[in-house]
Amino acid sequence: MLNFFKSSPPAYQNLTPAQFAEARRRPGTVLLDVRRPDEFAGGHLPGAINIDVTAPDYAQRAAALDKTRPTYVYCRSGARSAKAAEQLTKAGFANVANMLGGVLDWSEPLER
Repeated sequence: MLNFFKSSPPAYQNLTPAQFAEARRRPGTVLLDVRRPDEFAGGHLPGAINIDVTAPDYAQRAAALDKTRPTYVYCRSGARSAKAAEQLTKAGFANVANMLGGVLDWSEPLER
């Protein structure tokens, strides 16, 4: 019997902070912080760009990114970035990864 309520796995990868740290160093990657601008200003991963996933223009701003480049997404705890990663994959981004635990679990220094 088929289970119609079973959810399919995400089309993006979930990475631990250690896996995320290694993967984001690969050439050509986009590092996307989807927190609010005030959270971003308080400290973010080096090289990250900020597009707030809760902002009304999120989809428009995200669509301007290169869909062919690996895109690594994070937030404070991993919840908003999972939502953003799902939206990016639905929008046609080929290689998307979400950082589990967000900056709360990040052990490297943040940039201000």
